[in-house]
Amino acid sequence: MAVGFLDRSRIVAAPGWSRWLVPPAALAVHLSIGQAYAWSVFKPPLEKTLGLSGTESALPFQLGIVMLGLSAAFGGTLVERNGPRWAMFVSMVCFSSGFLLSALGVATSQYWLVVLGWGGIGGIGLGIGYISPVSTLIKWFPDRPGMATGIAIMGFGGGALIASPWSSQMLGAAPWSIGTVATAFLVHGLVYAVFMTLGILLVRVPADGWKPAGWEPKPDHGNAMITTANVSARNALRTPQFWLLWVVLCFNVTAGIGILEKASPMIADFFRETSTPVGTAAAAGFVALLSLTNMLGRFVWSSTSDLVGRKNIYRLYLGAGALLYLVIALTTNASKLVFVLCAMLILSFYGGGFATVPAYLKDLFGTYQVGAIHGRLLTAWSMAGVLGPLIVNAISDSQKAAGKVGPDLYTTSLFIMIGLLVVGFVANELVRPVDPKYHEPASSGEPARSEAR
Repeated sequence: MAVGFLDRSRIVAAPGWSRWLVPPAALAVHLSIGQAYAWSVFKPPLEKTLGLSGTESALPFQLGIVMLGLSAAFGGTLVERNGPRWAMFVSMVCFSSGFLLSALGVATSQYWLVVLGWGGIGGIGLGIGYISPVSTLIKWFPDRPGMATGIAIMGFGGGALIASPWSSQMLGAAPWSIGTVATAFLVHGLVYAVFMTLGILLVRVPADGWKPAGWEPKPDHGNAMITTANVSARNALRTPQFWLLWVVLCFNVTAGIGILEKASPMIADFFRETSTPVGTAAAAGFVALLSLTNMLGRFVWSSTSDLVGRKNIYRLYLGAGALLYLVIALTTNASKLVFVLCAMLILSFYGGGFATVPAYLKDLFGTYQVGAIHGRLLTAWSMAGVLGPLIVNAISDSQKAAGKVGPDLYTTSLFIMIGLLVVGFVANELVRPVDPKYHEPASSGEPARSEAR
């Protein structure tokens, strides 16, 4: 149990406290841990200074996403029980420690310390930090759950918007030195610790029985997907709906994360043999641009889902995403504008999928243990964190070894992503309301009870 100032009882909001202060608290954490999406900026310096391949330099990122999903799954119940302040503190300690250990690993040329630090320990910080505000936000904003989670989770997508240019400036241009890379990791760890502490101090939970003025829970305009019943995390795992959403999230994330992890070298490879090659600074700018659309998509699309429904918005993410990948595969490097615009839209759908899924879960399973259910669902992200980078990097490395260059390094990967998105689209079509046999008794579904568990 959390003790002292970390305990849930210490952060119950006083009467009149504004619920609009909770999203900034969540953003302080999510903007920090969202640095994960700027990992591609560190890849070239690590490859040059430590003699790594593209597949090897992706290991910290892959492990970080795996640990994110596992820590979210196994820690979800603890987060529900101990509250968001405890979770944010644990996240800050792990995430910052991961950077510090990585700095030591680079300074001593021990790459396994970078993998363990940023990927292993830092990955735990990613998972606990990611789910730390979700249940709290849904309880503060039961009237607009898609918008509320979108505001916070857009911070995770937007973290690279800050980290990418900042990291690039610290690392400087090639040739890189071990000292420069180690210092960048060290400074990141210290600065993020300070910033995340702001969220730890600010976050609050609503008092038992609190609800927005004038709001009453009820099905939304007859939408059969939205329930006023509740399902426990244990029972949710027994429903086909949970596993269908697992497939939807896994394949939507796989399709986006493969490009995102390799965004900087990918755009450089695509246009290297053209009359307008992409330099290091422009590639970093592309990473930042993808981060911006990833971030905005989390808010815009998840807010839109409050109006059009979760199932319909996932039809857009998966169906339109597959078509955009097809456009990239067919046009190759004929147009830089087409490539960038398609990538931006794909990443907006990728981000929107993350921000919308907590509200989708709330619609299907209620608010009772939605944080714990969300944590378990994020194991799909763990799987995607391995699949996406592995598909793109392994195929790229093999094609490079075969003497191929430019878009040919990625064509096979693009068609694989199209196939995965089509499978995800079908899974979303199969989602139906949860069978009442999985519902909790009415007395067990009170929001106040879920806060205490």
